[in-house]
Amino acid sequence: MSALFSLEKIMGRLTRLFGRESSGEIERELPFAVMIFTLMAASGITIYEGWKKLCSIDLLPKFQREAQDLVRKVEISGYDPLTVMYKKAEETRSKSYRDFLAGYVSAVKSGGSVVSFLRSKLRSIFEVRNAAAVQSVERLGTLVETYTVMLIVTLCIYILSVVMPSASFFELSAKGWTPTVSQPVIYLLIFFVTPLLSVILMLIAHVARKSNLMNIKRLYYKAAFPVIGTLIFFLLVMFTPQLRFITELLGLPGLVLICLVIVSLPPSIDYHKIARTNFSAEEGMPSFLRDITEARKTGLSSEKSIVHASKRKGYGKFSETLRLVRNQITWGISLKKVFINIKKKIQSWPVLVNFLVLAETIRIGGGSATALEILSEYSEKERDIEKNKRAMLKPYIILSLVWSILIALTTTVVLMTMYTLTQVTVPGLAEATYAMVQQLIEVFSAGIIFQCWMSGFFIGKVSEGSFAAGFKYSVMLAITAYVSLLLSKNFLGGLYAIIPS
Repeated sequence: MSALFSLEKIMGRLTRLFGRESSGEIERELPFAVMIFTLMAASGITIYEGWKKLCSIDLLPKFQREAQDLVRKVEISGYDPLTVMYKKAEETRSKSYRDFLAGYVSAVKSGGSVVSFLRSKLRSIFEVRNAAAVQSVERLGTLVETYTVMLIVTLCIYILSVVMPSASFFELSAKGWTPTVSQPVIYLLIFFVTPLLSVILMLIAHVARKSNLMNIKRLYYKAAFPVIGTLIFFLLVMFTPQLRFITELLGLPGLVLICLVIVSLPPSIDYHKIARTNFSAEEGMPSFLRDITEARKTGLSSEKSIVHASKRKGYGKFSETLRLVRNQITWGISLKKVFINIKKKIQSWPVLVNFLVLAETIRIGGGSATALEILSEYSEKERDIEKNKRAMLKPYIILSLVWSILIALTTTVVLMTMYTLTQVTVPGLAEATYAMVQQLIEVFSAGIIFQCWMSGFFIGKVSEGSFAAGFKYSVMLAITAYVSLLLSKNFLGGLYAIIPS
């Protein structure tokens, strides 16, 4: 799993090198940056003060760098803020960011309402973001279809690899010779070429799909030690005669499955806990902000509105975080410190940004009902976008189960059918032929389980945006493939009456 983390870092460096991620980061952070500008403008704060505020917000790293550059040019070089913004509009690759900067400069120079412009631009940005989310799902769907085609091609090569050696082996066996399995090309295909293709498609998915979860690198580190330990154990079992009884007891597919489950199970359990807490927060945060807004409209203070909203039931795991918020505000702790404590429990980027914007809105502008209305409205839109995206990507999880079952069944059916037909047409096959069939099934079954395990990380990245989500899917797909292989082997073996002579 450390290899997956390294590949993720390599892809990040490559995309930054070619300037793609820079534009992508701006597009991702732009709605929240514009929201901050809009909320501050609604509270009577100038946009330049908004830029200065962004200098300290590390949750928006791209805009933090943009703000630091703008403030430096204004305060050190003596440029006018509008001039710097216009120059940035000419330099940026992002069309949305360019339209925002140029439009704001034009609105100020024409004497128009800055708040109206910002609200209109914010609405437009979220509409474009919603359309982009649908398009991104379509691109991810195309990527999954490409991955499926790759698996189909791989399956065809598997079948050819089964049929061609089997025919020659059966012919040798019919002549009384003892067949053996020694096909370096087959092993190279199963355990290197196919996984390499999966890794390439995973890297493409990494560019196309970003995760909302932050600081989950420890999950990759946690998997590193099991990877090393199971790899050493597997090599000892395979090449130490005294340990061969383990392979005979479990079978090669069973041994591979156990090693892969040991690698993935602990991180998958940790990821499940993290995802459960953070997805609940993403679902409940807009409702929480809406409750604060409605309470603020009744005349309650901002802090009392937060306390009132946090008492609502039905937030699931998010209720534990809100209870902490309520207690700290009741004890007189500042919202800034409350936010710092929330960051220790929540790792969802949109939730943390919304908390931060809420705290800054109250601290700077007193938390006016108008500003809170803007925040809650667009927080709900962001929630709906993410919710729809996950719903549209969920069918691909079922597709991954289907292809795991089909790959396992098809390979087993072809191999056993080939053996049965040869047994009928060429009588007197030696007992070694049965051992050869078993050996081929063992090798291909191990390769299929490993490939399905790799597919789990691809599906995790596509469906949830993080390779860490792949730990649970890799366990699920590997077990599915193993059970399918076991059932098909036993059922077809009994159906074809494949037993030693």
